[in-house]
Order: sequence, then structure tokens, then C-alpha cells
Amino acid sequence: MPSSRPIPAYSSERWRTVRRWLNEHRHELGTLAADLYPQARRVVGTNLLCRDEWIPDEPLDLQHLTLNWTGYVPPPAVDGTGPASERVRPLCAGGAHYSTYAEALEAIDPPSLFENRLCYRILSADLSGPRRFIDFTRGRYFDGVNIGEALAHEFAATRLDDPEIHLHERLPLRSSVGDPCNLARRSVMPAITTLTLRHDRSGRVSFLLHWRDPAKVTHAGGLYQVMPSGMFQPIDSTLETEQSDLDIWRCMVREFSEEFLGSSEDYSGLGTPPDYGRWPFFRQLNEARYSGGLSVFCVGLGVDPLTMVADILTVAVFDSEIFDTIFEHLVAFNAEGRVISGPEAIGVPFTNEAILKFTDKAEPMQPAGAALLKLAWQHRRRLLAWRG
Repeated sequence: MPSSRPIPAYSSERWRTVRRWLNEHRHELGTLAADLYPQARRVVGTNLLCRDEWIPDEPLDLQHLTLNWTGYVPPPAVDGTGPASERVRPLCAGGAHYSTYAEALEAIDPPSLFENRLCYRILSADLSGPRRFIDFTRGRYFDGVNIGEALAHEFAATRLDDPEIHLHERLPLRSSVGDPCNLARRSVMPAITTLTLRHDRSGRVSFLLHWRDPAKVTHAGGLYQVMPSGMFQPIDSTLETEQSDLDIWRCMVREFSEEFLGSSEDYSGLGTPPDYGRWPFFRQLNEARYSGGLSVFCVGLGVDPLTMVADILTVAVFDSEIFDTIFEHLVAFNAEGRVISGPEAIGVPFTNEAILKFTDKAEPMQPAGAALLKLAWQHRRRLLAWRG
């Protein structure tokens, strides 16, 4: 527990103390935050919140999902700068509050990866109807931080002060946001979170996990996550690339390269707008996909109850020979944390026992990862239909 020594309410010292306590207790705080929404639907019994139309009855082949672009959208009703967020924006040197949570984080306790990059802001989605679409517009990474991490900080601070949390009385920012599944009221920059399955001809299936280092990442530090997982954003911040890069598969390939192989995020060699055909790794994964040795699905969309961050849930199923060739140099550590590769560096066995270990609160797993494991187990026959 943090020191009981009195600390001024809005001081940077108090803020840093709460921030670090938050990172040490994200798993339990996420469970408590989910309890604030008893009427919300949860994805396969996990803490990940959703709407009915966000979860398809069957895995959706990624090529059948339509992404729509909207050029202009009015500013959201809640952006994390109003009076409701003052408690999580401490006083800076001049005596005024930091203007945003991201500004405070950058000044007081910045993670090693912290850049206000162009992102895709999600507006609405329907993955179960006849059209199967997700609508997007322009956003910035800090727009999401100013809501998501501020909500988590507010919740942690309130738990430290008084374990009896009353939504409307003690959590003004969370109350102002309202329904976590209302994507229009705030800026929501989704992550693309992928469960990667390695499937061999004997029927053995395994998956990789990632432990997210709180010293390196802004969101979900100290938790396990399936991998790869990263913000849905264009390859660079140029307007020329913004619409051409609105492609989940392209983003997934970049995350495979960065998280599995420890590659750089510098893609300047592909030009502007980027020519992915010049990238051998992209061509290699594309060839695997179109030859049947790699299948990619979308299985849903959900919202984390603590941060209200959204995750687009995807599954990539690799033929083991292709997986072992492409990821021959799988790293043990990357820019965001540690890779849990299991025996023989092929991952954790994809079994009911292993899934329960990471979904029944025995291990500190992100809600999106827990939901993906359960959804994949539920749909395993469809996902593992041999395509090699």
C-alpha cells in the first residue's frame, strides 16, 4: 500500500503515488470497475463489455469486414479537460492544473513509449448484421489517454480514499462519460488485439502471451495480453497515408513484426503513401494468407471497464511450419514487455486448462485477452479447420 503520510490533494507527488498503485492493481481494479455496469453485456462471461451487435455468431473472415471513413465529426461531448477531470490533473509549477491527463503523464511519470501519433477513432460498429462494418474518423493517441487513463486513475484514487465507490458521487469523470459502450460520447482509439494460434498437423495448438511492462507502456501495464496487440493507426502521421492505411490487416502485420521480431517502427523505406509490396515480411505473410497456411478472423469488439478502451478482437491461425519459418527469430523481450513463449518457444498449449488459468482471475490478464481466449475456445472447430 502507498504511504499513509498526508499528501496535498492535487500535488504531483500524490498523483505519481496513485499512478504507480494503479499499475500494481490494474487487474483487481478492472474487476471492480466492471461491477459498476451490472446491466452491460459481457463477452463470454469475462469483464470485457460489449453490445449485442459487436459479437458475431461465428468468426468473421477479415476480408468480409468493411471499414468506413468519415472525414469530419464534431468534437465529443467529453474530452477529459473539463471540471470533472480536475482531480486527475494535478497542479503544475504555475499553480494551475495540467490541461490534460496526457500532459501530466508526460511531465510526471512518462512511459518509454509515449507519442501523440495519428490514430483511427472508432465511431460505431455492427459485426453481426448483414453489412458487418466499423466506422472510423481521425483521432490522436493522447485523445484516448486523456479519457482512458484518466478514468483508471480516478477509480484508483477513489479506491485508495474509500473502498465504497458510488458512481455518481465519487467518480465525476466516469459519470460524465456514462455508458462505456457509447462510442460517440468520447474519443475511442481502439487497439487491434490478436490471438495468434500455431496449429500443427498432429493437432497440437499453442498461443503466445505478452507481459506488458508498466515502465514501457501507457495502457495495461503489469497485465498479460495475447499478442500481437497495438493501437489501430496509420503507418505514419501524414494525411496522404491516413485513408489508404485504414486496413486492419496492414496494422496486424506491423504488430507481428514489432512484437514477435522486435523490429523498429520506422517504415520510412516504404515511401509515402506506403508501398507495402516493397516489404518482404508483408509479402511473406500475404503469401501465407492466400495459400491457406494462415487464416485471419474478426471475432468481436469490446470495451475495457476500467479504461473504456476498445479492442477489435482478431484471431490469426498459422500452419506450424509457416509460423516456425516466419518467426524463427522470435524475441524474448520487445519494446513493450516480455514474450511468454512456453516450451520449445512455440507458445502456451491451447487447452481448456490453460485458458481457464488466464481467464478465471488466477493470472492478471487484460479483459480483451481473456475474452479472445474464451471466444477462440468456443469457436475452435471453425478456427482450426485445416487449411494447410
